[in-house]
Amino acid sequence: MLRLEPRPQPSRAWSYASPLLALAITVVIGTVLFVALGKDPVRGLQVFFWEPIRSAYALSELMIKATPLMIIALGLALCFRSNVWNIGAEGQFVIGAIFAAGVALMVDRSWGWLAVPAVLVAGVVGGMVWAGVTALLRDRFNANEILVSLMLVYVAIQVLNYMVFGPWKDPAGFNMPHTPRFDAAARMPRLFEGFRVNIGVIIALAGVALMWLFMFRTYAGYGQQVGGLAPAAARYAGFSSRRALWVALLVSGGAAGLAGALEVAGPIGQLTPHVPVGYGFAAIIVAFVGRLHPVGIVFSAILMSMFYIGGELAQSRLGLPKSINGVFQGLLLFTLLACDTLIQYRVVLGRRRS
Repeated sequence: MLRLEPRPQPSRAWSYASPLLALAITVVIGTVLFVALGKDPVRGLQVFFWEPIRSAYALSELMIKATPLMIIALGLALCFRSNVWNIGAEGQFVIGAIFAAGVALMVDRSWGWLAVPAVLVAGVVGGMVWAGVTALLRDRFNANEILVSLMLVYVAIQVLNYMVFGPWKDPAGFNMPHTPRFDAAARMPRLFEGFRVNIGVIIALAGVALMWLFMFRTYAGYGQQVGGLAPAAARYAGFSSRRALWVALLVSGGAAGLAGALEVAGPIGQLTPHVPVGYGFAAIIVAFVGRLHPVGIVFSAILMSMFYIGGELAQSRLGLPKSINGVFQGLLLFTLLACDTLIQYRVVLGRRRS
């Protein structure tokens, strides 16, 4: 009989191998799913894992998807390491997009080089404000940050709908719910001619380096992680749990808001009701698949963006429903949770106990 036996200490090797095994199992289950749906499994896997990287243009589109996932997941990684469970990054992403759009709509060519930084800072402030609501309710009233941050997502979406259907609606937009197009000065500069990828990629990679330095090379970052692993020890050592709460939520909220600003001022170019596409929720999976480590998040963000693009291509080329993207995301998360069991336990062969 196969049984699980506790390990003397967590396996470091399986902490890195678990995401790879989870991905392999996801691919196997996905193959079975394609067969069950009457689709060519080879073509299905090609759509998800080859088409997004087959050309320079495909890679540029992959980076556009990976950028917001990477930035949001970096902030969430700090939150989760601090034992603060921010599940509402999607709402912070939306509010950041709204704040950024508010500034972008005021921009004209007279702003010069200040336009892009102003739009990005507005997005960061918006995300921090929305995350600050959760921090305040948790700090002052001991409200559960999971429920508060999650419920605020739906409030943020209603705020977005009010703005695009109401005061910011483009009067020349044929009654469509969106704002006017942003001035070129407020748009994110593109890195290459003929491709949509912009400076958001550079900002995301800079964020990876900064988050790595903060987490693993600063006293403040050490205090955040100690507070998450052992709150009593953190208090004994003089680390403030209140400060850790506020830092974690404000940083993660600011990161999500920055991602929202890059999205509306980058590939979209205007504020629409379709801004919330689930990046804030998908980034939770990205953070855990990346082992809450900045470098790991880079690779997991690329993988998740392949799922996004593959899901879109599967609709047009294979006739599959839009939900196929969510199916692959869910499979990856659940297989990862299952495979993580091997970090604490090992599988042994033994006789059934009488």
